Amino acid sequence: QVQLVESGGGLVQAGGSLRLSCAASGRTFSSYVMAWFRQVPGKEREFVATLSWRSLRTYYADSVKGRFTLSRDVAKNTVYLQMNSLKPDDTAVYYCAATVRGYGVTRTTDFEFWGQGTQVTVSS
Repeated sequence: QVQLVESGGGLVQAGGSLRLSCAASGRTFSSYVMAWFRQVPGKEREFVATLSWRSLRTYYADSVKGRFTLSRDVAKNTVYLQMNSLKPDDTAVYYCAATVRGYGVTRTTDFEFWGQGTQVTVSS
């Protein structure tokens, strides 16, 4: 069974940075695509960014492009989301997700495995 555990959320001022981590276990992730989504109360969960574990290809939502960066550590089975120049609109619960359906998928229904989420709050 795949387990995803997020960490690194917190409170930061606008313009600041945070790095989220997603520790994955239970499988060999070389064929997986990892992603981050975020959700605020009353709204649908939205796609943030995705990374192919094998090819390292990445894709970002327009709202975070140029500010957020994905990376991964194979030895630690961990994916990182470096978030810079944070804005109050980035405030949300951030979720890590994984799928074997291939690179390029961005819908929540495309992802089979989810973490429990980590809160990010950006104050103005």
